[in-house]
Amino acid sequence: MDLTGCENMWGDVETIAKAIQDAIYQQFKIHSSVGMGPNILVAKLALDIEGKKTGFARWTYWDIPNKLWKVSPLSEMWGIGQRMEKKLNAMGIYRVGDLANAKLSELEKKFGIMGNQLYYHAWGIDLSEIGEKKSTNMNARNLSFGKSQMLMHDYKGRREILVVLLEMCEDVAKRAREKGYSARTISLGLAYSRHVTMVENFYRSRTIEEPTNDTMLIYNVCKELLDEFFGGEPARQLSVRISNVSKEHGFQLDLFDPAKAKRHHLARTMDSIRDRFGQTSLLRAVSYTKDGTAISRSKLVAGHLE
Repeated sequence: MDLTGCENMWGDVETIAKAIQDAIYQQFKIHSSVGMGPNILVAKLALDIEGKKTGFARWTYWDIPNKLWKVSPLSEMWGIGQRMEKKLNAMGIYRVGDLANAKLSELEKKFGIMGNQLYYHAWGIDLSEIGEKKSTNMNARNLSFGKSQMLMHDYKGRREILVVLLEMCEDVAKRAREKGYSARTISLGLAYSRHVTMVENFYRSRTIEEPTNDTMLIYNVCKELLDEFFGGEPARQLSVRISNVSKEHGFQLDLFDPAKAKRHHLARTMDSIRDRFGQTSLLRAVSYTKDGTAISRSKLVAGHLE
């Protein structure tokens, strides 16, 4: 259940959950377990991995690296069966942490949309809502493109965060262009340093009028979300995701944006150069600053130095 908005009536969400547990026991004399989280997936994982042992568990996005990534074998992770586990093991992936730090492009190449879902689930990201029907036949309606990144150190200001954010938007937009999709909903997630206790992490979305896979348009929406919800404290994890996608059947010119066509062709030219000569063969200037991560992360394999 979604307890958002119930605080003024019944107290904070933990109080409500424990009151429900108490009511179940008082009426039926049955002990129950509760898992809580910022989305359905994390709540389920909290229940399965911790709550069923302790009776109550509440996870945040910050708990994912500490509690979820150590899970092994992979079949203990919700949504991964034994056959999928064997296939992932063959790729050198044995823990959920290995899955989270694997290359998304390789997972998508091997498993298609399911690879995309496995990757984001390993980061605790799930945009599904309660009551939403699940289907194994995934289509463009529930397709999304995204990237989540654990920063190597605390990023202490807006300017530093925007550097990494632009790099991430570039990567997400490129993959959308390669698949021939544009998106209307753009989401930004930010988790603060573990030393920050007074500010809540956030994951917010904004839907625009016209579908896009333009790096700078996606980046500008993320920048708006950052300016609106960023608490100013040191950040340690960022995620960018575009959803509500549709197939790109053509290119719509804009009378009020004469540079749109130029950006459209320039982006695809840059994509072609990177595909031929490597991802770091052509980078934006911010990637060469001290806050850029694209160059250093290009040297990693499954999150580790080669």
